[in-house]
Amino acid sequence: MKSILIAAAVALVVSIMFTPYLIKIFSRQGFGQEIREEGPQSHKTKRGTPTMGGVAILVAMWAGYLVTHLVNSMSASASEQTPTASGLLVLLLTTSLGVVGFLDDFIKIRKQRNLGLNKTAKLVGQFIATIVFAVLVMRFPNERGLTPASVNLSFIRDIAVVSFGVVGFVVFCYAAVSAWSNAVNLTDGLDGLAGGSSAMVFGTYVVISFWQFRWNCETNISAGCYDVRDPLDLAVIAAAAMAGCIGFLWWNAAPAKIFMGDTGSLALGGLVAGLAITTRTELLMVVIGGLFVVEALSVVLQVAVFRTSRRRMFRMAPFHHHFELSGWAETTVIIRFWLLAGICCMFGLGLFYSEWLDAAGS
Repeated sequence: MKSILIAAAVALVVSIMFTPYLIKIFSRQGFGQEIREEGPQSHKTKRGTPTMGGVAILVAMWAGYLVTHLVNSMSASASEQTPTASGLLVLLLTTSLGVVGFLDDFIKIRKQRNLGLNKTAKLVGQFIATIVFAVLVMRFPNERGLTPASVNLSFIRDIAVVSFGVVGFVVFCYAAVSAWSNAVNLTDGLDGLAGGSSAMVFGTYVVISFWQFRWNCETNISAGCYDVRDPLDLAVIAAAAMAGCIGFLWWNAAPAKIFMGDTGSLALGGLVAGLAITTRTELLMVVIGGLFVVEALSVVLQVAVFRTSRRRMFRMAPFHHHFELSGWAETTVIIRFWLLAGICCMFGLGLFYSEWLDAAGS
């Protein structure tokens, strides 16, 4: 528990203190956000607001993680002294996607348009980051032969009868990472919406990962125990990410003084996928991250309906813009969508706990 608190405290302080520094630097360099011409007219006033603020979240995450292990190396047991394979691989995936997002943001700024990397370049970047992660996450077995991820599909635990095989897992991993990174990216359309929702998701995973640590089969062989390689280290990362998002939200809440940009949204989406894969909760994440799923689904439905009927299902997609164009104030949309994100997180956590009760009581 101490490790989780240290990671959260450090990440929160770094994010709150470092973000205004980025605002000054990016404002001086003219790194301002371009706005979609077809978007809500109220967003026109946001043109020029500094972007690429996701850098602050990534720096805060790494700071929280590294300081935690530095403190542990001086006081904790040997099992907590060094970073783990699961933790480092998840951070590698998150940072790699952050780099892809940074390039996308940088091109938007240089060309002064709302389009950065083309779809092919962005998919290639996501592909490389994901393939490296997918290959490495199947390696590094511990003393019990447990690797950071498995080839089985998982809900709250591995579903043994649904196995992808190595090649199938790599394909599934690419699909999952691409889906989640793009889903969070689509959600990042209003001040603080993606940051606040992500903080709730990562807070949920702090609880899940710590619970898996307390009932891990490696140290507590009992009914209902979990076969997860490094649950405590994953809880540390989730805590650092949650605190990093909260600290950034201090400056990103409406009216935003800085946007996270694709730098932040693609990275956070990658972290969502990485945590789901390494904690063996891939399908449960669909419930916990339900808001992201609905946002992405609204875009898919909009495109599908328009191509088949030449009519629009929503006034604009992602559908948070639909409510804006229907007359809702931006802050009203944000707060209500935060409530939806919180409901999804609570429902997912309830499913997780109820499954443990059933498993432990059987």
